[in-house]
Amino acid sequence: MRWVESCGSTNTELMNCTPEDDGRVHVLVAGQQTAGRGRRGRVWLSWPDSCLTFSALWRFAPGAPVPAGLSLVTGLAVAVALEKLGVEGLQLKWPNDVLIHGQKLAGILVELLPGRGRTPAAVIGIGVNRRLPDDVNIPGQAGGVTDLQRELGHTIPAESLLAALLTELHALFETYAAAGFGALRGAWQQRNAFAGLPVTACGDGSTIYGTCAGVDDDGALLIRTDTGLQRVLSGEISLRLAP
Repeated sequence: MRWVESCGSTNTELMNCTPEDDGRVHVLVAGQQTAGRGRRGRVWLSWPDSCLTFSALWRFAPGAPVPAGLSLVTGLAVAVALEKLGVEGLQLKWPNDVLIHGQKLAGILVELLPGRGRTPAAVIGIGVNRRLPDDVNIPGQAGGVTDLQRELGHTIPAESLLAALLTELHALFETYAAAGFGALRGAWQQRNAFAGLPVTACGDGSTIYGTCAGVDDDGALLIRTDTGLQRVLSGEISLRLAP
């Protein structure tokens, strides 16, 4: 594990300077990211001592179900770890956001390492809002944002939060590698922020309107429409509550 005061993006650092495969999970933690990235090219904003931002290089055994469902398993692990720390009202928004009552608490960016004949591997970036500035305003964030300070009345030390997250990631990734996302689907569904609600899924040149029917065993989003059940797997899709 390496802990730095500041860097551009922890995901980019691990993607560009991939550590050798020595059987360990390599973790890079930054006190602040100056060029943090989210899904679909979005910027992850951070301020000194405001967020826990880190990336982990995780290698899976050959034949493991990578990448389908990996971001959902990561989100579930974050939610379970935070619940064990006393956080209530946690929800999961497909495919990679952790919410509290509709407000964003944490985000996830999973990127696969390229290369044939290599052990399946992914760089998993996680950002959790610990203590945001009082006047923070993040453009384009529907529903707003929240942090652990607001929800708990106190801030969890970064070291303790990181340990809890890595412990839960290790436990759920073992289950995922052995049995696939299907073994964790029920736990994800219990925390589905949009369960049974009207939604709009936009991207890839199309828009789908319907009711969120959860996810399947591959981690694909299911939307019930007038023409039947639609299956959405692309990570380039943006999911929103319908107006």
